Amino acid sequence: MFEIKVEASKVLFDVKTTENRGHSPEEVAELCVNRLISVADDSHPLIKAQAQAFREQMFAVVTHYIKMGIEQDRATLCETLRQSGQGSLAEQIRRL
Repeated sequence: MFEIKVEASKVLFDVKTTENRGHSPEEVAELCVNRLISVADDSHPLIKAQAQAFREQMFAVVTHYIKMGIEQDRATLCETLRQSGQGSLAEQIRRL
């Protein structure tokens, strides 16, 4: 028989607010990466450095795909507007 002991630390979360705008792709990516990758303060310095490098790489990857998702959603919205006869509105949104 196997026995597994799992200990979970308290789940921490960040609250970020903006004023008169939504969050930028970089801000959302930072929230995502912070949630996915964490390193204890008392970790070995080499492990911390490696984790920080990995975090920076993941930030770049997540930011890229968030931006791509925004572009694709906008393209879908524009095409839906064109198909419904709103070509002028679609063109205005495309230029944003």
